[in-house]
Amino acid sequence: MKAVDYTKVEAEEVNVEGAKNATIRWLISQKDNAPNFALRMFDVQPGGFTPYHSHDWEHEVFVLEGSGMLITEKEEIPFGKYGVIYVDPNMKHQFRNTEDTVLRFLCIVPHQKTAKKNKKNKTMNPFAGGLVNNC
Repeated sequence: MKAVDYTKVEAEEVNVEGAKNATIRWLISQKDNAPNFALRMFDVQPGGFTPYHSHDWEHEVFVLEGSGMLITEKEEIPFGKYGVIYVDPNMKHQFRNTEDTVLRFLCIVPHQKTAKKNKKNKTMNPFAGGLVNNC
């Protein structure tokens, strides 16, 4: 079990190639013995963005503050505070802050270990495993 204020969870730079001025907080992760999913909070500063990438699992996102643009291969979709976003598996995507205030959102993804159990998931989560912001 875990019950803490989010500010007690360390903010780490998103150090994936293609990201700019973004941090991540692993609010709930494998370190907390969560068996299946990670709950992360991203802060993207004005002019910042997450990497443009794709993977075999979905993103489930809730926007807490600010507004931005979801960039995909097919379109650019604006979103704002309290927006709900679902990104399909294998869809190239990027979250961009388009305003002059912080963009803050929650994102839920499966753990790398869980993703490997599902035969549809064959790639490593760039935010949850390996050398990048490891849980």
